[in-house]
Amino acid sequence: MTYGGKLSHGLSVRGVLLLAVAFVAGCAKAPPDNAQLAELQFEGLMGSRYTEILLVFGNVLTSHYIAGVYNTLGLNGANPAGGGDSSPADILDKIDMTRVKKDNGALSTVKNGPRLWTVDYVGVKTGKERDFQGLKARWVMWFPIPDEIRKGKDLSYQVMHAKRDTSMGIRKGSRAYILDDPQGNPWVMKSASLIKDSNQKFEDLKDLGSRLKLPAGWKFRSPILEQDLVFMTDKGVAHITQDELGNTYDLVGGVYSNYKP
Repeated sequence: MTYGGKLSHGLSVRGVLLLAVAFVAGCAKAPPDNAQLAELQFEGLMGSRYTEILLVFGNVLTSHYIAGVYNTLGLNGANPAGGGDSSPADILDKIDMTRVKKDNGALSTVKNGPRLWTVDYVGVKTGKERDFQGLKARWVMWFPIPDEIRKGKDLSYQVMHAKRDTSMGIRKGSRAYILDDPQGNPWVMKSASLIKDSNQKFEDLKDLGSRLKLPAGWKFRSPILEQDLVFMTDKGVAHITQDELGNTYDLVGGVYSNYKP
């Protein structure tokens, strides 16, 4: 999860994902991995583990870079309909990312995971499935890489933009993990990161506010929802942010959800 480009996840998701990307001189053309798309729906995701592999393509002369995002949802022994661990540690931890770059003709690669879903369902258009040394993942989006990420800047609590054509939401009775910014806008977590803190546990997210170094005016809360929350976009555009642990949030309220939680 989490992005710019034709989103997939929230895929995570969303993707999203704010890792410094190492670039090398040269150019590499992005493959047509979105030429044939299949629309898939995944349910029962809350708390389940996944990973995204990013393959970076582009031209160093024009400084235009784009990443193909490949998500493990429903693969690698997980429930094909959603839920379960689609990113087993015994596979993920053995991946040689230098080899991944070479095998796939990319300028660079990023392992965006493992992460935990904090939404109940995702509907996504998926493209080509690739095998990354035993970890299978499907194309879910193109992600144009901002200069700030290339330069390794810390974008915690900064607003980023994503183009998304996915459906995503949290069911009534599930807990939501929410950041409120100084203007009173709610940002709802869609994935928790295990990258910076591998010991972060899903069951502890409700108390995350005590761990975060929130900027002035920001607040954290974790209510049980009394009605379904549906994430939406404004003409295909969503806004995202991350906390300092790499957990990813979408702006909701107004045109960005069915109500303001």
